[in-house]
Amino acid sequence: MIRLIDVVKEYPNGTHALNGLSLEIKDGEFVFMVGPSGSGKSTVIKILIGEIEPSEGRVMVNGFSLRNIREWQIPHLRRTIGIIFQDFRLIEHKSVYDNMVFAMRAVGSSPKEIKKRIPYCLELVGLGNKARRLPSELSGGEQQRVAIARALLNNPSTIIADEPTGNLDPARSLEIMSLLEQINALGTTVLVVTHEKDLVNRFDKRVVMLERGRVVGDGKGYYGRRPQ
Repeated sequence: MIRLIDVVKEYPNGTHALNGLSLEIKDGEFVFMVGPSGSGKSTVIKILIGEIEPSEGRVMVNGFSLRNIREWQIPHLRRTIGIIFQDFRLIEHKSVYDNMVFAMRAVGSSPKEIKKRIPYCLELVGLGNKARRLPSELSGGEQQRVAIARALLNNPSTIIADEPTGNLDPARSLEIMSLLEQINALGTTVLVVTHEKDLVNRFDKRVVMLERGRVVGDGKGYYGRRPQ
């Protein structure tokens, strides 16, 4: 579960990114977070993964209190969260399989875990036959599928996707979002941060709308009006 209560974030330069934001996402939910540039979306993500601390308020993520979290606990927190970025962040000179190996070794996975988990995750995203390809040999949609598979390697309870379709055409964007919907159906909590109005409106999901560091809409509804 994700819970933010009266969260304030003021950066050293005086910018107030979050202004008393409160939000709860239950286990197994699929949620879109939307809002204009500067509304606080990126700051929420950074707080949820322990990259920055809130100035005020309480944050709970998958059983961890981020106001009191110790440095040695942050890797444990991050193993419960899979992150998907807009720019894929694949190592160009490594094959798909070796990109996955690198990610698993970084968190101390055993050779047995690596051998078992990577083929499963690649099959899950429909890339079981692309393990030995380089990123440059894949389409943008396929590269994003690799990034999704990588996010699933540690069997996280939560996936956070930050503008996951920003570099893709509409057809590939729909494909990626449908894949995230399938992953959610397996029980994984999914939070998608996006500005793509048409894409959000294709899916009947909860929409959380931010403006000026606050939640101004929360419910099932269309992006473009405040959901009720």
